[in-house]
Amino acid sequence: MAIEVKKYHILFYGSPSGYQTNRAQIALYDNNNKTVAYIRFNDPGMFFENDYQSGGIIRMHLPSAMFQNVLDVLRNEKPIYIYFVQNRGFLGTSTEPIGEGE
Repeated sequence: MAIEVKKYHILFYGSPSGYQTNRAQIALYDNNNKTVAYIRFNDPGMFFENDYQSGGIIRMHLPSAMFQNVLDVLRNEKPIYIYFVQNRGFLGTSTEPIGEGE
Protein backbone atom coordinates (compact mmCIF):
# COMPACT_ATOMS: atom_id res chain seq x y z
CA MET A 1 0.00 0.00 0.00
CA ALA A 2 1.46 3.36 -1.02
CA ILE A 3 1.50 6.10 1.60
CA GLU A 4 1.49 9.76 0.61
CA VAL A 5 4.40 11.70 2.09
CA LYS A 6 3.41 15.09 3.51
CA LYS A 7 6.48 16.20 5.50
CA TYR A 8 10.14 15.35 5.98
CA HIS A 9 13.13 16.22 8.14
CA ILE A 10 16.85 15.64 7.64
CA LEU A 11 19.65 14.49 9.93
CA PHE A 12 23.35 14.38 9.05
CA TYR A 13 25.67 12.20 11.11
CA GLY A 14 29.23 13.27 11.86
CA SER A 15 32.37 11.24 12.61
CA PRO A 16 34.17 8.92 10.22
CA SER A 17 31.71 6.08 10.88
CA GLY A 18 28.45 8.08 10.92
CA TYR A 19 25.68 6.73 13.14
CA GLN A 20 24.36 3.15 13.09
CA THR A 21 26.13 2.55 9.76
CA ASN A 22 24.52 5.64 8.16
CA ARG A 23 25.82 9.03 7.02
CA ALA A 24 22.46 10.85 6.80
CA GLN A 25 18.75 10.17 7.21
CA ILE A 26 15.54 11.68 5.88
CA ALA A 27 12.45 10.88 7.96
CA LEU A 28 9.12 10.92 6.09
CA TYR A 29 5.73 11.67 7.65
CA ASP A 30 2.12 11.16 6.60
CA ASN A 31 -0.86 13.51 6.84
CA ASN A 32 -1.15 12.85 10.61
CA ASN A 33 2.55 13.63 11.32
CA LYS A 34 3.17 9.90 11.84
CA THR A 35 6.58 8.59 10.79
CA VAL A 36 6.10 6.32 7.79
CA ALA A 37 9.69 5.86 6.58
CA TYR A 38 13.35 6.54 7.09
CA ILE A 39 15.53 6.89 4.03
CA ARG A 40 19.09 6.23 5.15
CA PHE A 41 22.20 7.10 3.16
CA ASN A 42 25.56 5.36 3.24
CA ASP A 43 28.98 6.45 1.98
CA PRO A 44 31.09 4.07 -0.13
CA GLY A 45 32.73 1.48 2.10
CA MET A 46 30.12 1.76 4.86
CA PHE A 47 28.00 -1.26 5.79
CA PHE A 48 24.87 -1.19 3.63
CA GLU A 49 21.70 -2.65 5.18
CA ASN A 50 18.87 -4.23 3.22
CA ASP A 51 15.58 -2.35 3.04
CA TYR A 52 13.00 -3.57 5.52
CA GLN A 53 9.70 -2.70 7.16
CA SER A 54 9.13 -2.99 10.90
CA GLY A 55 6.32 -1.65 13.04
CA GLY A 56 4.72 -0.10 9.97
CA ILE A 57 7.81 2.02 9.25
CA ILE A 58 9.82 1.51 6.05
CA ARG A 59 13.62 1.66 6.22
CA MET A 60 15.04 2.37 2.79
CA HIS A 61 18.82 2.45 2.21
CA LEU A 62 20.53 4.38 -0.57
CA PRO A 63 24.07 5.49 -1.43
CA SER A 64 24.98 9.00 -0.24
CA ALA A 65 25.40 9.99 -3.89
CA MET A 66 21.59 9.86 -4.21
CA PHE A 67 20.91 12.24 -1.30
CA GLN A 68 20.61 15.37 -3.47
CA ASN A 69 18.29 13.60 -5.94
CA VAL A 70 15.95 12.46 -3.16
CA LEU A 71 15.95 15.94 -1.60
CA ASP A 72 15.19 17.49 -5.00
CA VAL A 73 12.17 15.22 -5.46
CA LEU A 74 10.90 15.99 -1.95
CA ARG A 75 11.27 19.74 -2.50
CA ASN A 76 9.85 19.95 -6.01
CA GLU A 77 7.35 17.18 -6.66
CA LYS A 78 3.84 16.56 -5.38
CA PRO A 79 2.30 14.17 -4.55
CA ILE A 80 5.05 11.79 -3.40
CA TYR A 81 4.44 8.22 -2.26
CA ILE A 82 6.48 5.60 -0.45
CA TYR A 83 5.77 1.88 -0.27
CA PHE A 84 7.46 -1.44 0.44
CA VAL A 85 7.20 -4.41 -1.93
CA GLN A 86 9.39 -7.50 -2.51
CA ASN A 87 11.76 -6.51 0.30
CA ARG A 88 12.48 -3.09 -1.22
CA GLY A 89 11.48 0.47 -0.43
CA PHE A 90 10.12 2.58 -3.29
CA LEU A 91 9.83 6.38 -3.34
CA GLY A 92 8.15 8.07 -6.27
CA THR A 93 5.64 10.48 -7.71
CA SER A 94 2.30 9.89 -9.33
CA THR A 95 1.85 10.15 -13.09
CA GLU A 96 2.49 13.73 -14.23
CA PRO A 97 1.84 15.47 -17.52
CA ILE A 98 4.78 16.23 -19.83
CA GLY A 99 5.92 19.85 -19.79
CA GLU A 100 4.29 20.64 -16.46
CA GLY A 101 7.44 22.35 -15.19
CA GLU A 102 8.53 22.74 -11.56
